[in-house]
Amino acid sequence: MLLEQFNAAPAREVRELLKPCLDVPRWIEEITAARPFASLDALLSTARGAADPFTPTELEGALSHHPRIGEKAGGKSAEASMSRNEQSGVDQRDPETAAALAEGNRAYEEKFGRVFLIRAAGRSANEMLTALQERLGHTPEQEEPVVAEQLREIAVLRLKQSLLEQSPTREEPSA
Repeated sequence: MLLEQFNAAPAREVRELLKPCLDVPRWIEEITAARPFASLDALLSTARGAADPFTPTELEGALSHHPRIGEKAGGKSAEASMSRNEQSGVDQRDPETAAALAEGNRAYEEKFGRVFLIRAAGRSANEMLTALQERLGHTPEQEEPVVAEQLREIAVLRLKQSLLEQSPTREEPSA
């Protein structure tokens, strides 16, 4: 979808495009209502702003859609497809790293009561594992803004890719 099409599309279609990027109704509505956008940068800036801050309920709801790092999302939904693509840096043929990620995920969930979230796109499994191990040392108060920032990064990257992948002139995303 070109930016011009995004601007002119019925609100229902825009919501459908935005939901797999970040399933937070307030975020979706703020972006939908802010149309038209003069540029992709203006759209992405609005998306970042609408995602800051998240309420605790929004954060928990959004996290419920994300698989563990190292586990491929199942299903044929746009969100599952995005997640599989983002986690392409996790090579399941590396059993040591896969086991360390699985153990780190368990420890993180025990400590924080939710899935470990990181913008996986553009990161290797070892980079994600290092971040996971570092973040296990956080207090809940230190971890909360990190999780929110990772969720914002994922949402904006997904939105950008959704528009670019459907454009006739494909640009490389930079996030």
